Amino acid sequence: MLITMGHFLTRSLFLCIVSWAVCPQLWAQKPSVVTLVPAAAWHLTNSEKLDVGTVTQWRGDPSVDREYGVKALDHRSYRLENKTADVVVEESPDSSTAYGLFTYYRTESMQPVRGFESAATEPSETVMARGRFFTRILPQGGASISASDLRALLTSLEGQQPAGPDSVMSLPTPLPAAGIVSGSEKYILGPIGARNVAPTFPPELIGFSQGAEMEVASYQTKPAGSPAKSATLIAITYPTSQIAREQFAMDQKQLPMNEGDASVFGERKGSYVFLTFNADAKTAASILGQFDVSARVSWDQKYPGKKSVVLQMLEIIISNAILVLVLVGFSVVGGITIVLAKRLARKWFPEMGNENADGEGLVVLNLR
Repeated sequence: MLITMGHFLTRSLFLCIVSWAVCPQLWAQKPSVVTLVPAAAWHLTNSEKLDVGTVTQWRGDPSVDREYGVKALDHRSYRLENKTADVVVEESPDSSTAYGLFTYYRTESMQPVRGFESAATEPSETVMARGRFFTRILPQGGASISASDLRALLTSLEGQQPAGPDSVMSLPTPLPAAGIVSGSEKYILGPIGARNVAPTFPPELIGFSQGAEMEVASYQTKPAGSPAKSATLIAITYPTSQIAREQFAMDQKQLPMNEGDASVFGERKGSYVFLTFNADAKTAASILGQFDVSARVSWDQKYPGKKSVVLQMLEIIISNAILVLVLVGFSVVGGITIVLAKRLARKWFPEMGNENADGEGLVVLNLR
């Protein structure tokens, strides 16, 4: 009886100590609030396939969209009670081109949409990129869409636009966030877009024909005791460091770069070229100093294309079944090999079976 009571008191004391140690940590945790998207009943009232040239009706530029690989668009009309909205969906070759369209049409006045990774909005327009699809939403009749209704519509559209497993990995590397003007980042893949967003930099110096990709952003720096200064940053990515070296040498010949009061400063790091415009030497140094380029090796996984989820799951099941058959085959072959080896050993080395228990040799258990 005394032993039982001792065990009970020991366990009770242990539980009290654990509770005393854990409870303060639980109380210190801040409660998290998950915002539920309301189930607004948006109804599709019309849908039509159109040529990309008609995108001008919805504030688009056909030449820019074609540069990102868009060939057609899907125009839809949605209704919620007395509100209607035009939805224009453009399918691009991959997630990086859709992201490029998103950055091109996003303005600095747009605000990010909470709960969505690549979506920005203002009262007259909303843009979003998901997977290979770029979507713009424009309310009809000058009406405004509330934040909850907008999130409900975006959620509905996301369900119709699947994102590939490598959609995030294929996106360009984000520019340094310190000092960047929100909404000013642009991801450019051709000379038309480059001429529109960076008119002071000749597109022929970029080298799009050699696989160049360009990112443009505005930066603001505020040195101590001085007013804020603005500058434009251009970051160009090339397939190899050799191409970057040749292009940067050409830029140095064509532009008054890194010279005294020049407004253009730049440097090359590996396969990247970084340029600043409309900045003095100190401002340019503070911006360019944020970049640290390091080499790495990555594995490019094969994109599944337009295969359905059912077909992809079926391929996984078949691959697993083949793996199981291969493993079973190896097991059978291994077992047969062991049996044959033992028989050959008995045939060629019969004296091994007559050794005593203390020696080496094969041990046979005659269990009955």
